Amino acid sequence: MSKLFAYSGSEDFCPGGSIYPNPKDSSLFLSLPYHVDVYFPPRKKSRIIAPFVFGGGVESKANVSIEILPDECLFEIFRRLSGGKERSACASVSKRWLMLLSNISSHELKSKDEVTLKEVEDIEIESDGYLSRSLEGKKATDLRLAAISVGTASRGGLGKLVIRGTNHVSKVTDLGLKTIARGCQSLRALSLWNLSSIGDEGLCEIAKASHHLEKLDLCRCPAVSDKAVVEIARSCPKLTDITIESCAKIGNGSLRAIGQFCPKLKSIVIKDCPLVGDQGIASLLSLNTCALNKVKLQALKVSDVSLAVIGHYGKAVTDLVLTDLKNVSEKGFWVMGNGHGLQKLKSFTVSSCNGVTDMGLESVGKGSPNLKHFCLRKCSFLSDNGLVSFAKAARSLECLQLEECHRITQFGFFGVLLNCSTSLKALSLISCLGIKDMNSELAMPASSGSLRSLTIRNCHGFGNRNLALLGKLCPQLQNVDFSGLVGIDDCGLLAWLQNCQSGLMKINVSGCVNLTDKVVSSMTEHHGWTLKMLNLDGCRKITDASLTSIANNCPSLSNLDVSKCSITDSGVAALAHAKQLSLQIFSISGCSFVSDKSLADLINLGDTLVGLNIQHCNAISSSTVDLLVEQLWRCDILS
Repeated sequence: MSKLFAYSGSEDFCPGGSIYPNPKDSSLFLSLPYHVDVYFPPRKKSRIIAPFVFGGGVESKANVSIEILPDECLFEIFRRLSGGKERSACASVSKRWLMLLSNISSHELKSKDEVTLKEVEDIEIESDGYLSRSLEGKKATDLRLAAISVGTASRGGLGKLVIRGTNHVSKVTDLGLKTIARGCQSLRALSLWNLSSIGDEGLCEIAKASHHLEKLDLCRCPAVSDKAVVEIARSCPKLTDITIESCAKIGNGSLRAIGQFCPKLKSIVIKDCPLVGDQGIASLLSLNTCALNKVKLQALKVSDVSLAVIGHYGKAVTDLVLTDLKNVSEKGFWVMGNGHGLQKLKSFTVSSCNGVTDMGLESVGKGSPNLKHFCLRKCSFLSDNGLVSFAKAARSLECLQLEECHRITQFGFFGVLLNCSTSLKALSLISCLGIKDMNSELAMPASSGSLRSLTIRNCHGFGNRNLALLGKLCPQLQNVDFSGLVGIDDCGLLAWLQNCQSGLMKINVSGCVNLTDKVVSSMTEHHGWTLKMLNLDGCRKITDASLTSIANNCPSLSNLDVSKCSITDSGVAALAHAKQLSLQIFSISGCSFVSDKSLADLINLGDTLVGLNIQHCNAISSSTVDLLVEQLWRCDILS
C-alpha cells in the first residue's frame, strides 16, 4: 500500500497487483445489518447489458468484472466520486470496497463538495449537534467502524464515538481505529471500554488526525501505554476531560504530558493504574494550575506526597474525590489542609481512606473556606471529636454525608447539629453502626435550625429518644428519610412530628416495621397540603385506614409507595374516589390482598398515573394485567 498512498494523481498511473490475494473471494463481500452507516440509493430497473467486445471477439459479462481492477485503480476512482452519498453506496458493495474507502483521508478527496461538508460540520459543532455513534458487545467490529467512517462523512463527520467491548476477545483492533482517524477528523469525544486488542498504533493515528478531540475515556485497555497517551496530549490541545481506568501500561509519563500540553484540561479521573505514582500526580498538578477543577484519584499507589501537591497546587480545583488510597496517612491530609491551595474547593469526597483522622479532617475544614459539600465513606478512624471540630471549622458547609463511619455515635451526630453554621441545609447518616439511642433525656437548647433535608438510613440503633430530640433541634425540616430505622415506633415519630414547624414535602419511612396508621393519620392531617412524596414500603401494620386519610388530606401528593403493606381493594378504592388526589407514581408491590376487584379503580387512577408497580401482587391475574396495560397505555406498568 506504500505505492497507493505515495501516488499524487499527477503522474502516469501504472496498476499493480491487488493488496488482497484473491479479489473474488466470496468472504470479501459485505453483509451489514440495517443500522450501519452506509447509503443505499433507490433501486432502478435492471438494464440489459450487451456483451463486451474486445479485439473483434465477444466475451461474456461473467468473465469481465470491475473486481479485476487493482486496489490502486479503485482508490483513484473512489477519491474522485462527486459526493459522500456516492462513496457510501460504493461501501455497501463488498468488504474490499468498504476498506478501501475507509482508508481515504479527507485531504486525499478530489470532489468539490468537501468544502460544503466542512461548512456543515462547523455549523453542527457550534450547536453541539454533531453525530454520535455507539458500538457495544458483538456489534463492535472493525467493519462497523469502517462503515461508520464512510457513512458519517457526508453528514458533517462523526463527533462522538463510544466503543464498549466484552470481556472476551475483542473484534476491534488498531485497524478499525485507523479508519476512524482517516474519515472522522472532526471527532470531539472518544470512549474505549474493554478493548484488549486496541494498542498504541490506533490511538496514535487518532492523535495525528483528530486535533479537535476534547474528551477521552480509556477503560480496561491493557495494551495502551504511555506512548499513545503522550501523543494524544501533544496533538490534542483542546482536551478538557480525561478518564483513564484500569490501564496497566499507563503511568507517570502520560500525566506529565497531559499537564504540559493540555492547558484547557478541566477534569481528570485516574483509577486503578498501578504505574501511576506521586511523580505523575505532582507533574500533572504543578504543570496545570489554571483550568483543572475536577480531580478524582482512586485505587492508586500514591502517598502523602500527592496530597501535599494537591493542597499546594490545586488552586483551581473545585471538586475533589479521593477513594481507596491505602498509602496515605493522617500527615497527608493535615499537610493538604494546611497547603492553602484549596481556597476554591467546593465539593470533597473521601472514601475508604484510613488516613482520615480527627486532626486531618479538622485541617481540611480550616483549609477549605468555600467547602459546601463533604462526603465521608468507610473512614473507620474518625471519631465524634474530629467530626464536631470539622463542623466548627467548615463554616460554608451546606451538605454533609457520613456513610459507614462506625466510630461516629449519637453524640457526634447531635454535636454537628449544635455546632454547625447556619449554612448547613442537608445532613445524611447512612449505615453508621455506632449510633445508639439516648439512655436518658438530655437538656439541649432549642434551635431555630437551618437544616431542611435529613437522612438517617439503616442506623439500627437510632431510637425514639433520638427522634424526639431531633424534632427540637431541627424544626424546619422539609425532606426526611428514616428508612430502615427498626428501633422507632409511633411514640418517637409522633413526638418528632409535634415539633415540625415547616410543611413536610418528602417522607420516607420504608422498613420502619413498627409504625401504624396512627402515624400516617398525624402526618396527613398536619402536613397533607404540602406532602408530595410518601414511602411506606414494608410497613406491615399500615392498612386501608392510612389510604383513606391520604385520600382526604393530600391533594399535592404525587408519589405514593405502600408496597408490602396490609392494604386491600377497599384502600385502592378510597384513593380512586378522592376528589383532589393526582397521583403520578403508585406502588402496591407485594400487597397480596389487592385483587382483580381493583381493576376499575386502578384504571380510574390511571388518568394521572405515569408509573404503576403491581409486582408480586399474587391476587391480580394476568388477564387483569393485560387489561391494565391496554387501558393505561401512557403509564409505565411493572408487573
